[in-house]
Amino acid sequence: MKSPCIRECTLAGGRCPACGRTRSEIINWASMTEEERREVMERLDDE
Repeated sequence: MKSPCIRECTLAGGRCPACGRTRSEIINWASMTEEERREVMERLDDE
């Protein structure tokens, strides 16, 4: 699954306002399973 990153990272308040992911999600994205990534993407769609 492609990363939601749009290369405008600024971690204000513990979350990137550009892609919506937390610092932990950004750091761990490459090692996450497809299911974990899907869960993150679903959360982002719901926000």
